[in-house]
Amino acid sequence: MAREFKLPDLGEGIHEGEIVEIFVKPGDAVKEGDPLLEVETDKAVTAIPSPFTGTVHAVAIKPGDTVRVGDILVVFDGAAEDTTAGEKAVDGQETAAPPVTAAQTSVPPGKRPHPPVPASPATRRLARELGVDLLAVAPTGPEGLVTAEDVRRHANQGPAAVPAAATDSAMETIPVPSVSPDLPDFAQWGPIAAEPLRSVRKATARQMALAWSQIPHVANQDEADVTRLEAWRQRYGQSVAGEGGRLTITVLAAKAAVAALKRFPRFNASLDMAAGQIIYKQYYHVGVAVDSTRGLIVPALRDVDRKSVRELSLDFSGLVDRARDGQTTREELQGATFTITNAGAVGGGHFTPIINYPQVAILGLGRARLKPVVRTDPGGAPQITPRLMMPLVLSFDHRIADGADAILFMQTIIAMLEDPEQFLLEI
Repeated sequence: MAREFKLPDLGEGIHEGEIVEIFVKPGDAVKEGDPLLEVETDKAVTAIPSPFTGTVHAVAIKPGDTVRVGDILVVFDGAAEDTTAGEKAVDGQETAAPPVTAAQTSVPPGKRPHPPVPASPATRRLARELGVDLLAVAPTGPEGLVTAEDVRRHANQGPAAVPAAATDSAMETIPVPSVSPDLPDFAQWGPIAAEPLRSVRKATARQMALAWSQIPHVANQDEADVTRLEAWRQRYGQSVAGEGGRLTITVLAAKAAVAALKRFPRFNASLDMAAGQIIYKQYYHVGVAVDSTRGLIVPALRDVDRKSVRELSLDFSGLVDRARDGQTTREELQGATFTITNAGAVGGGHFTPIINYPQVAILGLGRARLKPVVRTDPGGAPQITPRLMMPLVLSFDHRIADGADAILFMQTIIAMLEDPEQFLLEI
């Protein structure tokens, strides 16, 4: 008996991925759990194991292909009846893969009778609890995503009217939302080159467009005198490096930011407009932006409040290495409550970062430079002295916080970065 294996539901609103590498070919014998292929989905490269024990009859994809949840990847001959006969969804549900005939093994890419409904695991659980068929729910989320509020509305009042772009037929292709006019034919003016918008860059484009469209951004800029902190970092950096860690300004800023987040919890929250509530997170996972050859990767430093600077330095080193090698797991890219992006690492100064939705704030760090700064001596007379000044910018969601909140939040971080002794007391 032949069986199809389709791209499983990867959860967290992930609808598609790019095939990176295929490990099998027709005629290969595989066992359940053997790796079949690698797919890059929303910044993470994920190995997909075989759900069957049997022989590969056909491979329906090739490296570089973009596949969506439900697309056929591999067809098996003689798949064992007692193995997992379907794709395991992230939220624990299983769907049986129907048997196919030999005439069906030549699979046109991207064809399926019903597209899987884009929804998070939590939304799927809610739908099961309320007895709601997700196929019958009109989506109102970005890119046709069914939200928890959509499910509740359908259960209580029936489906809501939504734009035609969010109907089932539109979900078949799930286009990148755009309001841009058609581009001109640039080739009429000279030579051009084009490349597909794929994987990390495609995911970044979608996330940035979503964040910019949903969040009223406001930026608060300032500078911190990190002269003493940098001397402290240089003093202990070699010791940490000897253990394989990176004692960077990003790690120290993450510790300072968490101390500020505890004082100003609205910056460690998310805004649920549909439910009319602010969701305060009582854990502190800080996303750290990493510049890789594949694009911007933002893994999360976990439990920053519970770990020492040394422990975080070791964690940070591992995250950076995995991000640059394309080895971050999907779990490492999820759950951040606040983000830090350090443009100073590549020589950048003042800039205004975009918030990583559904977070409500992001801290940008610029390159620290020696500057002449006016200070007063013990007698109160002004004097000019060289100090290492680092630019900082806090982009925040103006729906959840006001300018005064942002200024006080930033001043808390600056006070700790400028005074290592006070910093140690706070962390």
